[in-house]
Amino acid sequence: MTITLHEPRVRSVLDRLFGAAASDDDHFDAPAWGDLGSASAQERADALAGIYMPISARGGDLLYGLVRASRPDTVVEFGTSFGISTLYLAAAVADNGKGRVYGTEMSEVKVATARKNLDEAGLGGVATILPGDARRTLADLKGPIGLVLLDGWKELCLPVLRDLESRLAPGALVVADDIDQESMADYLAYVREPANGYVSVAFPVEDGMEISCRA
Repeated sequence: MTITLHEPRVRSVLDRLFGAAASDDDHFDAPAWGDLGSASAQERADALAGIYMPISARGGDLLYGLVRASRPDTVVEFGTSFGISTLYLAAAVADNGKGRVYGTEMSEVKVATARKNLDEAGLGGVATILPGDARRTLADLKGPIGLVLLDGWKELCLPVLRDLESRLAPGALVVADDIDQESMADYLAYVREPANGYVSVAFPVEDGMEISCRA
């Protein structure tokens, strides 16, 4: 059986992107990030248009496995950046032989680059990158949605989830990245409260992922 994730053209794109992301980490200007604390989401996206902010490789493998196992018809990604996580999601959809990935990204630079990376990996045919504010670009996306990845601005993860809830399929999976950040506290409190309809568990990959089932 072919595993698209392991195909040379996919691995070469992922290796290149992870290498560039590692270079980001070596040269990232932390004070500059702090200066953006009062900026809007769009202003931050434009200011950080050259910064990768990716999921980890093990986090990507987890996403691939979750999509393969759950076989969703519709996958939504909040926060595409340069498309590293999108490649994992799209590879899984391709191997399932069904479904489509809808990514969202505010930075026009990143939208164009993510599309190029997907095409280079041969996965552009199963993924659509929507430019702009996810709360607007996803408003007309029809359900049922089988899997959601939340990896955009952390203060927006809960609002985006709430916007999508009425379109989540029973048993849908919601994955949130970087749960070690303080700005994810409200989100975690929400999905970990049984009254809100989720069964949720933290998964120990780099920076932490929360996997929540819409039960």
